[in-house]
Parts: sequence; C-alpha cells; structure tokens
Amino acid sequence: MSKSTGVVAAGTFGEFGGSYVPDELQQVLSKIAEAFDKYKDDPEFNEELRYYLKEYVGRENPLTFAKNLTEQVGGAKIYLKREDLNHTGAHKINNTIGQILLAKRMGAKRIIAETGAGQHGVATATVAALFGLPCTIYMGKYDTERQALNVFRMELLGAEVVPVEKGQGRLKDAVDEALGDLVRNHETTFYLLGSAVGPHPYPTIVHHFQSVISEESKRQILEKEGKLPAAVVACVGGGSNAIGAFAHYIDEPIVRLVGVEPTEAASIAEGVPAVIHGFKCYALVDENNNPKPTFSIAAGLDYPGVGPEHSYLKASGRGEYVTVTGKEALDAFLTLSKVEGIIPALESAHAVAYAMKLAKTLPRDESIIVNLSGRGDKDVKQVYDMLNQD
Repeated sequence: MSKSTGVVAAGTFGEFGGSYVPDELQQVLSKIAEAFDKYKDDPEFNEELRYYLKEYVGRENPLTFAKNLTEQVGGAKIYLKREDLNHTGAHKINNTIGQILLAKRMGAKRIIAETGAGQHGVATATVAALFGLPCTIYMGKYDTERQALNVFRMELLGAEVVPVEKGQGRLKDAVDEALGDLVRNHETTFYLLGSAVGPHPYPTIVHHFQSVISEESKRQILEKEGKLPAAVVACVGGGSNAIGAFAHYIDEPIVRLVGVEPTEAASIAEGVPAVIHGFKCYALVDENNNPKPTFSIAAGLDYPGVGPEHSYLKASGRGEYVTVTGKEALDAFLTLSKVEGIIPALESAHAVAYAMKLAKTLPRDESIIVNLSGRGDKDVKQVYDMLNQD
C-alpha cells in the first residue's frame, strides 16, 4: 500500500480535505482514524486483507493489452487494468473488504453506505453478508430507477436499500442521509464510505485500500513493457478508482496522471474550492455555496465535488483533469464492446474515450494504462433505452 503524497497534516492535501463537521460527528471520525492508524500496518490485519483480496475478490487481476483497440486507434499501446473482473464487477470491493475488516475490529454491529451507480452498494452488501452484519444502503431515488438491477442485487444480498427523495434524488443526497444516520447511530454503526471523498479519515482510508490497483499495474507494466507508462487514465466522480490507479505513480513524474470527468458534472474543470460534505475540494456550487445540480449518464460520476487528493493533484499541477461528453463515453462503450469483447461500465467508458484520443498523440513504443473500473452489465438496459429512444 502507499502513502498519500501532499499530505501536510492529518487529513489535508494542501489546502484541501480536512474535517468540517459537528463535534458529535468529529468524535466518531476520530475513533475511525485512530483504528485505521492502529491497524493499517498491523501484520495480522494485512494478512487477513491479502487473504480476502486473493481468495474472495480474485486479485491480482490482469493488465490486458487491448490489441484490437490499439490498432484501430493508432499510436500508443492501450492497456486495460481489469477491475471489472473483480468479484462484484468493479474496484469498489477492494475498499469494502478493507473497511469491513476495520469495522469488525472496532466492534461494529451494523453497516451503512451510500451509493450512486450501485456498485459500491453491491460491494458493501456483499461484505456485510460475508461477515454477517446487517446493512443499510442509501441511494438516490433517481439512481434506484436507472440502476434497478443493482438495487435488486443489494436486496438479494440481504441489504435494505433506502431510496432518498430529497434534493435531486442522486448521490449527493444519498451521502447526506448516510451521514445523518451515522450521527444518530454512531455507537453501533460503521459508515463504509465508498469514494475518496468526505471528512478525514475517509479519503486517506480509501486511498490506502484502493492503491492495490496501481501497486499491481506498476509491476505488471514493467514486466510487459520494461518501462513505466506514458500515462495512467481513469474516470473521476468522487475519485476512488482514479486515486487507486494513480497512487503508486504519484512520485513518478514521467507518468502523466489523467482524470476524466463527465462534461455534464465537471467538478474539477469547472468547480471552485468549497466545503461540501465536511471536507474542502473543488466543487460545483451556486452563489450561496450550495452544491449545484449535476447530471451524467454514468450514475457513479454524478457528484458535484471530487476527492481532496484529486483537488490537490490538480492545484499542484501533478494531475491533469479533462472532460468527455456523454456521447463520447457512449461511443467508447460501444467501441470497446465490439472490438475487444469487453463491455465496460459507463463510468469507465469515459476513461476509455479519452485514452483513445490520447493514444493518437503518442508514439507507438509508449503505453497508456486505462483503469477499467467496472463492467457494464449494470448499464446494458440503460444503454439499450438510450439507443432506442424515439
């Protein structure tokens, strides 16, 4: 696992991050931070984590050379880090396994989580079932409708899914409800937060558990190419898959770190520094500093803010953050499906779309790693409906 570059104090990344929460919630977060600091380097904890990552999640997953896509696009070789092959179909399980092991050591009797596209909700419900803990998942009502299959999967796994009708009924509103639940029930409840957002210590915890992605890909690309990639490309909503994909390359300045946002919810590209959900980040806010409504065809990218470490990477110039449109992502979804036989999540398709552009600008002896953060089973009905609109 890796440390977070740019941390100048507990939970801060330059001017970003921190913990802007009521005292009652701060006490809860401090206990989680203490437990994380205690166990993250504990040999017994890490032995158990490695066991479940290998025997349950199915790691290590491949770094697949997308030969057909590379030939069609031209330019640099495109490699896909196959988080879609994990149990539950996305990168989210890396973090939920880590956090459930932490929750177990803290004596939690109940698990709660938020989810947007439903992948984190499924991963949370999965580990809660594995360890025999009751689980409640908050999900925006609009998202429950466009990701109905994932809602059913969570319920099959024994979780209670609570549709949140407040606000837009999307991810931001689900986070609000989950934080409220934590304040009310903190004595028995562990909030298993899914993205690299929120007040300290969550961005650091998520970075730690998701960094296994780049720990593997760095070793794999050196074995395959004998050198580091020219760039690592990942989609960014809150930023958990991207920070995991970037982590072990942050201190390698020759490797470009490229985060891809949806044009329709471009928190870094169009946002300003602001405090939302108890932490400071680039965010899309109105004149009253309230989060603006957002929309993306990918529910997992539909968030008005971004993780504080991504905000720091942007502000420091270490990270590059770009946007692609929903149409470009849909085109990439269809292209990867047809030329490689791999159906990506709509979230991941944003990264694929930009990587196809970037590859054309680089020499053929260079490589790009695209973090294929999830598979597209959950999106097939939505894409079908989009393609068959009157």
